Amino acid sequence: MRWMRTIVAAVAVTATVVGLVNARAWARSRARTVAKPAATVGEDETGGAPAAGSSAFHPEAPYTAALLVDRDTGRVLFAKNEHLRWPPASMTKMMTVLIAMEQVRDHQLALDDVVTTSRWASKIGGSQVYLAEGEQFPLRDLLASIMIASANDAAVAVAERIAGSTDAFVALMNERAKALGMSDTEFHSVHGLPPGPGQLPDLMSAADLATLGRALAAFPEVMEWAKTSEAPFRGGQLQMRNTNHLVRTFSGADGLKTGFYNAAGFEVTATASRDGLRLMAVILGAPTKNGCFNEAAKLLSTGFAGYKVIDAAKAGAPVGTPITVRSGATPQVAGLAAGDLRLTIPRAEAAQVKVDVKVPSELTAPVKKGQVVGEVVVTRGGESLGRVDVVAAADVASTSWFGGWF
Repeated sequence: MRWMRTIVAAVAVTATVVGLVNARAWARSRARTVAKPAATVGEDETGGAPAAGSSAFHPEAPYTAALLVDRDTGRVLFAKNEHLRWPPASMTKMMTVLIAMEQVRDHQLALDDVVTTSRWASKIGGSQVYLAEGEQFPLRDLLASIMIASANDAAVAVAERIAGSTDAFVALMNERAKALGMSDTEFHSVHGLPPGPGQLPDLMSAADLATLGRALAAFPEVMEWAKTSEAPFRGGQLQMRNTNHLVRTFSGADGLKTGFYNAAGFEVTATASRDGLRLMAVILGAPTKNGCFNEAAKLLSTGFAGYKVIDAAKAGAPVGTPITVRSGATPQVAGLAAGDLRLTIPRAEAAQVKVDVKVPSELTAPVKKGQVVGEVVVTRGGESLGRVDVVAAADVASTSWFGGWF
């Protein structure tokens, strides 16, 4: 009857989330109230993060779920309840920004396109940059305000600009989540605010947030915004302060997005880079802001202390020494890596890792550009960890009258 207990547990989790949301109606009301504009927008500064170099990860603050992954490969380095569905709060906006940036990439939008604020967008509460109805800003300014100040009004304005309505945009969000394989996710809003009466909460898992975060981090502009501690808005009338305290307190932190409302708890999808190793930590449902950032910092510190990157090959980069070409119109040809070969290895095992470049010392013309001429192989104690082809960098014609016969 284990399957029945599993179903009951899943229903209980969902009921708990919805029950908490309903029990915090006062929090919804407060979050949706438009406050008087302040000189600085963003979360309050409270506390910081522990110094880098922490030892083994031992959680001190309770949380609902946690995950640590290699940002480049997606390799999981630590996981707890990584597929538990939980409200992501403002981290929902990561999908809003991803869809916008993918349309910019595909030339359906431009970052300089003007976005006009609707009456509905101007009335969205919570974290905001106090957009007025009819006010216009370039798309880049609104996306920056979402990533830095978690601006709900900007998220609605962007969604309406792209899809015509927030409902239509939510449909795009769910389509994109499905395409990315985010099977624990369902979106009901573009901003992640607590659901109102009759509404359902956005739900995601730590695993899906890591998937979404990795896709979003592929855009350099997003990472520039995400690592910005403070920035002006509306010509300097408003100062945005990054809601992610780690960009100010953790060495190497460069993103990505925070979230909070009472039923969800304090949450963060955090990215950081050191010595070529790029990590991503997700914390869901922490009871305090400090606890959330501290646990994320400890996860990242543990990852940096315990792992290192081996860049065995980089796509398009020369591999080994040039190869002699017998009977060739040119005497040598370079071998290039056909793709990246990048591995994250436990530091304790790094000494056992061996990188072998297997290319011949000589080829016979003709040689075709892109022709496979060898490989790079990474092994550990005889176990293959990865490989990539080495290909010829250029055509080399034969100078022999019978060279084309073979």
